[in-house]
Amino acid sequence: MILLQVHQLTKLFGAELILSNIKLEVQTRDRIALVGRNGAGKSTLLKIIAGHMSHDSGEIMKPKEVSIGYLAQNTGLESSLSIWEEMLLVFKDLQEMEKELRSIEQSMADPSIYEDEERYSRLLKEYDQLQVKFKDQGGYQFEADIRSVLHGLNFASFDYDTKISALSGGQKTRLALGKLLLTKPDILILDEPTNHLDIDTLSWLEQYLQGYPGAVLIVSHDRYFLDKVVNQVYEVSRKKISKYKGNYSSYLDQKADEYERNMKQYEKQQEEVAKLQDFIQKNLARASTTKRAQSRRKQLDRMELMDKPLGDEKSASFHFDIERQSGNEVLQVTDGSVGYNGQAVSNGINVRITKGESIALVGPNGIGKSTLLKTIVERLPLLRGNIHLGTNVSLGYYDQEQAELSSNKTVLSELWDEYPMKTEKEIRTVLGNFLFSGDDVLKPVHALSGGEKARLALSKLMMQRCNFLILDEPTNHLDLDSKEVLENSLIDYPGTILFVSHDRYFINRIATKVVELSEDGAQEYLGDYDYFIEKKNEMIELAEWENNQSPSAASTAQESSTDKQSFLKDKEAKKLERQRKRRIEEIEEKMEELEAIVAEKEELLCDPEVFQDHEKVMEYNEIIQSSKAEIESLMEEWAELEELLQA
Repeated sequence: MILLQVHQLTKLFGAELILSNIKLEVQTRDRIALVGRNGAGKSTLLKIIAGHMSHDSGEIMKPKEVSIGYLAQNTGLESSLSIWEEMLLVFKDLQEMEKELRSIEQSMADPSIYEDEERYSRLLKEYDQLQVKFKDQGGYQFEADIRSVLHGLNFASFDYDTKISALSGGQKTRLALGKLLLTKPDILILDEPTNHLDIDTLSWLEQYLQGYPGAVLIVSHDRYFLDKVVNQVYEVSRKKISKYKGNYSSYLDQKADEYERNMKQYEKQQEEVAKLQDFIQKNLARASTTKRAQSRRKQLDRMELMDKPLGDEKSASFHFDIERQSGNEVLQVTDGSVGYNGQAVSNGINVRITKGESIALVGPNGIGKSTLLKTIVERLPLLRGNIHLGTNVSLGYYDQEQAELSSNKTVLSELWDEYPMKTEKEIRTVLGNFLFSGDDVLKPVHALSGGEKARLALSKLMMQRCNFLILDEPTNHLDLDSKEVLENSLIDYPGTILFVSHDRYFINRIATKVVELSEDGAQEYLGDYDYFIEKKNEMIELAEWENNQSPSAASTAQESSTDKQSFLKDKEAKKLERQRKRRIEEIEEKMEELEAIVAEKEELLCDPEVFQDHEKVMEYNEIIQSSKAEIESLMEEWAELEELLQA
């Protein structure tokens, strides 16, 4: 069912065109990501669809009964009520219904009711209808739903009688999200819902949205989250919108293929145009060939010339280098305790980092990840233990709060004052690489957006040329493109990295090792984020299995070992089965995409304008043949995997 259609929508701010000829469709159970650069108009489009902002032309069509729920960026819940009271407001109608049921029950409990058979029969019928309605609308489970959502959003340890006014900004934002999820609108519109969520909460939200009964429209810079949740991507770029089927990674692949294909077509046409123009120029003036030259000119005039394909919009461009190499031993934390005001949040921390490693520090919010980084760079005192930096180690620190970037200086002065020996041209070149050009460098630092401050902080870090980078949430405030540039620069970085991030895609690309921080110390995992999660789940399953083994006087150590080996073997088989099922799903999605391409090209071949164009026919036939060949190859792999699963 179509829930909403946006047709030829245009939006201007004053005389500036923001969005032009926007087309978008939302159907039941669609999971749509809206992506694009910061400032491209994504949040503006969400506000227009949600009815929070007007548009200048075009239409938004939606059936009257379709409900829309919208959560703007960093929307905190402001209320004088308690957490529980505020969540109950979502189910006000059900609470009224429940009161009515209790009232009817009281009336029916009165012995005198049996004296009036007609009234008793009417009450019984009314009670029966109301009870069915109450049940169908979730009357017997809404309190369980509230607890489930609050638990998922990391409020399990809270007293639900806590006043919302006493919560932090991040907690209020999570509650606003929770309240919206409980309303279950037909179309759920979320603008950066992953802000203020730790990794466990993000995982819960992914699972919740995967099973959500309505449609979801999301703006997010969390690529791992988008890959898990969405099945369509709309890209807003240069005021226009383009649609891609599949998740975020699929969108990137399709976009790259599309650009390469369009560029080949453009270059081929340009070659043909050049040949025609050359022939016309050489032969138009000669009597013997002038007719042929005129014929070529008419052919050239009839040609529909392609515009040169537009690549990605201008990206930041930077890389991190080092002044000198450090020794092999970079950092050693021994039996460390970190915290604030003498109060430890994590104890018994033992971490060893060697040259060239890239280490992700993970753990729940409030466990002390940022505190540990601040302690290493001596912004906070170490409460107990020892921190030792190796030979020739030079530290570069990126603060997630960018607390130091709040001055009245201009962008140019902020960087130039730290490196006065550089020329203005050199400083402007560095800032230009971070997308500060022209008058942008004269903006006051305090007036910059979050993304601009992040880029300025990274430019300062790059200039330091340190051999040990300590990064606290470096991808916060960066758009998807800037994140990719940062990742590539860190992958090529010749030094050592210790970082905290909630961006699992970023961790997977950068980390060579994951260190999980807890109240009782640090646990090391050799590998990326996905490997860390896999090992954690294995450890949890093994611990649960061991707890469920009832000790018997007759059981021996050998029997216990055999049972354990059997459990691990069975677990490995189940893991392999899951991997095969995931691969089957990937193959099915890819085959669906390829079949759509084949259908589209075969339909185009029936168009008179196309089948009369020999080159287009050849090009489309090539695409059809290569797509069919890939489908055949995938089908063989699919059949093999299915056979293995059935075995």
